[in-house]
Amino acid sequence: MYDPVIFDLDGTLLNTLGDLCTAGNYALNCLGFPVHEECEYKLFVGNGIPKLIERILPKGFSENDFNEAYRIFGEYYSVHNADRTVPYDGIAELVAELNSLGITCLCNTNKSHAYAVKLLKRFFADSITEIIGGENGFERKPAPDAARYLAEKYKKPNRKPIYIGDSSVDMQTAINAGIDACGVLWGFRARDELESYKPAFLVNNAEELRSVILG
Repeated sequence: MYDPVIFDLDGTLLNTLGDLCTAGNYALNCLGFPVHEECEYKLFVGNGIPKLIERILPKGFSENDFNEAYRIFGEYYSVHNADRTVPYDGIAELVAELNSLGITCLCNTNKSHAYAVKLLKRFFADSITEIIGGENGFERKPAPDAARYLAEKYKKPNRKPIYIGDSSVDMQTAINAGIDACGVLWGFRARDELESYKPAFLVNNAEELRSVILG
């Protein structure tokens, strides 16, 4: 049995792609830049909103372009971050069950901390014991600092922590932190990307993830 369980957020606990795409394209439209298809945003997310803004802007963008896009995105997303966002099938139920069994559920995400807290409280109430998002005192993933901190703080006798995510950033975070990794195949990135990091597990759905965590 694994305990604590450290989750990524975007693409792992919540499908946030639609709202991120809408906010990103809104900012681009406001500045007169070309927009992107929603599926393209799967490759833009994962390293925090500043990096997302860099990736959606056209080549040769100026510092002013970045600052304006970041500002517009933030103003829009702060209001519309849960318009289309939903938990993945079975995930809210799984997290609730893990809590009922005394297993500590945590979140380490590159998403801005305020957004992460707001969304996880909305969809998971108090089932996520601690949340560490971007701009919250730790270097962003794949730096291992936050994951190590959570694993150490909530460690339990005779149990190991596990890191669960949907991208190469998450797999590399687990490697850097010396924690077993579990890649989820319902998120934003492809199987090949996850397999290339040789995670301990790859799962297709919440029921398979449950079996991994509970052994």
